[in-house]
Amino acid sequence: MTETADNFVDFQNVWLAYNDELLAKEHFAVEDINLQVKQGEFIAIVGPSGCGKSTFMKLTTGLKKPSRGEIFVDKQPVTGPLKISGMAFQAPSLLPWRTTLDNVLLPLEIVEPFRTQFKERKQEFEARAIKLLQTVGLGGYERKFPWELSGGMQQRASICRALIHEPKMLLLDEPFGALDAFTREELWCILRDLWTEQKFNVILVTHDLRESVFLADTVYVMSKSPGRFVVKRHIDLPRPRDLEVTYTPAFTDIVHELRSHIGAIRKS
Repeated sequence: MTETADNFVDFQNVWLAYNDELLAKEHFAVEDINLQVKQGEFIAIVGPSGCGKSTFMKLTTGLKKPSRGEIFVDKQPVTGPLKISGMAFQAPSLLPWRTTLDNVLLPLEIVEPFRTQFKERKQEFEARAIKLLQTVGLGGYERKFPWELSGGMQQRASICRALIHEPKMLLLDEPFGALDAFTREELWCILRDLWTEQKFNVILVTHDLRESVFLADTVYVMSKSPGRFVVKRHIDLPRPRDLEVTYTPAFTDIVHELRSHIGAIRKS
């Protein structure tokens, strides 16, 4: 596949075996991945447990190198960990001895070029973090510690931490999976609004088909291991989307269609 001008993420015939022994036996975790994500696109990846969704994330961020094939992000070959991405996981993993504000600021203390500028620009960075926290409904909680926050609040802070250095790409690995349904839907809307405003690329890995259809431009279904993309479904629901759309026949039809694909994969 050829790299085109508007592709932000470009996987070209990518295969990954986790070590040389497995490679010699042709035992791959993911295989034959060809995937092109346009600038500013929001994609979601769904599939059965153990299919390689998290492996795909590691390849995208340069934490794993492919055994075969090439990966380009923002027109550059991925040869090591990317600085232009932010990540959030199912567990918020906030440092318990740091306040909410200090947790959000952490990437600016360790990622260049911010690290060398941190002391002289600390006030500016703090103002940026406070504004971001206010955007996700955490105004007034800047000086609270993680153990003083609910699970939903911690996950909001985690998303702020992933976005504080204004990355070009946000990777989310089951970010709302541990939350109750109401909190989850509230965070869907917060993520929708942040993405609409800033138009960074998003790759969301989720088990929640409703979540994928509500948030994404395109949903990809992975097969069971060795993982490969077997379905690409463009979500043609108009934007902006509000939660009422999740009760419409058009929405539920797409969810049922994706569920049937995953059901077929599990039986195969």
